[in-house]
Amino acid sequence: MAPIAVGDTLPDGTVAYFDEQDELKTASVHSLTAGKKVILFGVPGAFTPTCSLKHVPGFIEKAEELKSKGVDDILLLSVNDPFVMKAWAKTYPENKHIKFLSDGSGKYTRELGLELDLSEKGLGIRARRFALLVDDNKVKVANVETGGEFTVSSAEDILKAL
Repeated sequence: MAPIAVGDTLPDGTVAYFDEQDELKTASVHSLTAGKKVILFGVPGAFTPTCSLKHVPGFIEKAEELKSKGVDDILLLSVNDPFVMKAWAKTYPENKHIKFLSDGSGKYTRELGLELDLSEKGLGIRARRFALLVDDNKVKVANVETGGEFTVSSAEDILKAL
């Protein structure tokens, strides 16, 4: 399947997350994105070096600036179970704006055409690193990395696009 691209409609799918009351919830992606300007960014894995030390902290640091430019929500997607995503989110006590979403089976990542096979490294099928700017389920910016690179999907890259 071709990777999601500018002009595409964001596919719907189900993701899981823990809410503010620490309850496990599932939601359709469209319920989180319809009628809103949203950043959906994806990472290969929770607790991995580039994801944990650069990608997520960049979005936490720039969240207020992104919101000031009209972004309603910032959603992080990873092919990890919701319990791992919850534990990972807790390592960022300064985070006030990013919702950590679990695509435990990788099904939604496949729908996006953004799977990354890291089986040789013992990690299985994961998400490619990416950042999408979505306005009412229409993709306006699709910054998708090759392999494990981190060159086009940062918070700064999305700010430039805004």
